[in-house]
Amino acid sequence: MTTITAKIRKSDGKLVRVHEDGREEVLEFLPPLSMTETEIEDAARSDPDNPPRDLANMRRVPRVKTLRRALDLTQEEFSSRYRIPLGTLRDWEQRRSEPDQPARAYLAVIAADPNNVARALNKSAAE
Repeated sequence: MTTITAKIRKSDGKLVRVHEDGREEVLEFLPPLSMTETEIEDAARSDPDNPPRDLANMRRVPRVKTLRRALDLTQEEFSSRYRIPLGTLRDWEQRRSEPDQPARAYLAVIAADPNNVARALNKSAAE
């Protein structure tokens, strides 16, 4: 088995392989073949490396954690930037509690336009 270290470059959003000497190589991918939902399902079921899973019993990653990771922020950074108490954020991510409806709406706005939300919050703090 070969391990490849890869990352998404912030400067241009491209997926790059990171070599041991620090060089970066852009990874080019061909678009997936056009398949119907049935063909995709059949291919997944016939793949010996893809055993069937009981989706009902799998733990889901909280959306707020996915959002925070997509923005490449630590819990502390996300909490500070979007003015969400750190303990509350941790509770959401560890599923000790769920965001209420206004918090879910706020998270949806952050997901849609994180930079403008942060900018608006910084502007209101300066006033």
